[in-house]
Amino acid sequence: MPLSPLLLPSFPRLPLLSRRIGLLLAGLTLVAALPAAAQAPARVQPVAAGLQNPWGLAFLPEGRFLVTERPGRMRVVEADGKLGAPLAGLPAIAVGGQGGLLDVALDSGFAANRTLYFCYSEPAGSGGGNSTALARATLSEDRTQLQDVRVLFSQKPKVSSSAHFGCRIVERQVNGKPDGTLFLTLGDRYSRMADAQTLDNHHGKIVRVGKDGSVPKDNPFTGRAGVLPEIWSLGHRNVQGATLAPDGQLWTHEHGAQGGDEINVPQPGRNHGWPVITHGVNYGGAPIGQGLREKAGMEQPLKYWVPSIAPSGMAFLTSDRYGKAWQGNLFVGSLKFSRLYRLEIGADGKVVREQPLLEDVDQRIRDVRQGPDGLLYVLTDASNGQLLRLVPGV
Repeated sequence: MPLSPLLLPSFPRLPLLSRRIGLLLAGLTLVAALPAAAQAPARVQPVAAGLQNPWGLAFLPEGRFLVTERPGRMRVVEADGKLGAPLAGLPAIAVGGQGGLLDVALDSGFAANRTLYFCYSEPAGSGGGNSTALARATLSEDRTQLQDVRVLFSQKPKVSSSAHFGCRIVERQVNGKPDGTLFLTLGDRYSRMADAQTLDNHHGKIVRVGKDGSVPKDNPFTGRAGVLPEIWSLGHRNVQGATLAPDGQLWTHEHGAQGGDEINVPQPGRNHGWPVITHGVNYGGAPIGQGLREKAGMEQPLKYWVPSIAPSGMAFLTSDRYGKAWQGNLFVGSLKFSRLYRLEIGADGKVVREQPLLEDVDQRIRDVRQGPDGLLYVLTDASNGQLLRLVPGV
């Protein structure tokens, strides 16, 4: 299918359900459409096609790409778009529903150690069930296989579910330097949403572990009886976007139910409220729990969407390749509306304006990343998914 060469200005569509107007207005209180003067033209350049439900993207040396496909394959994509054969060496993966091979991230020292991390839905074996797992591996010199694969973390407990795995990986930085630890986002597994409020499980949590799988001594709950020490923050639903801001802070977004998708800046030990508070409702319109939107001791999101956009993938643009208007903006993919959202961040760190992009591409956006060249790249979630590059200029 030919792709439109332009990212044309567009504006959010108004919802049709009048009963949602109140929540919509509340969600957009601080957000306005970007004026034409703030929009920078760019064209979409296909890099590769033929990817089956691609999920995660990393950038290899010499212009190559590393892409995961949800059905359980990891491939090297050459700079010219040629797809390599699936890499050998992956562990057993529970493929089904939202589960499969999900995110991938290169170690900050990849140029020297060829180490990468990936997360996936891990089967329990004879006991049944599955959960999100984080593994480390070495990419072979010939880029054909993963070697020395080691599982660093497995979400507990395992349950029989094909939903809400979360599964984004971010290497933590302190004062601009990697600190030897990794963040991993974990979903509430859908049927176990109440678990997001208790600390004896990993459901609906963000965890932080060492690159060797160890528990950092300065994690917020280390040493507390009955609490899993990997936990960094709690009260999350299904976090499918995570990235570091220019100042090194972790930013995430998560799916709400019907409405209530959120952007958060998770801090150690903080409770983000799910399912006690939410700006969404159950599928069908019934309130979730007591229908609370706020409660003492629980964090409010930096921004939320009503109706839901089903966000996936998240990246800050630090380069000026598209002009100063886009530099410092946050970009979020949307599965539901098949577009990429550009979010302008104010001096107070809040989202003040947003603009939907890539509407003419009309494909679900699963991941978005800034490449080493300063350009934005996106993966489209389809049986014939694509890797696309956003190129400045008309």
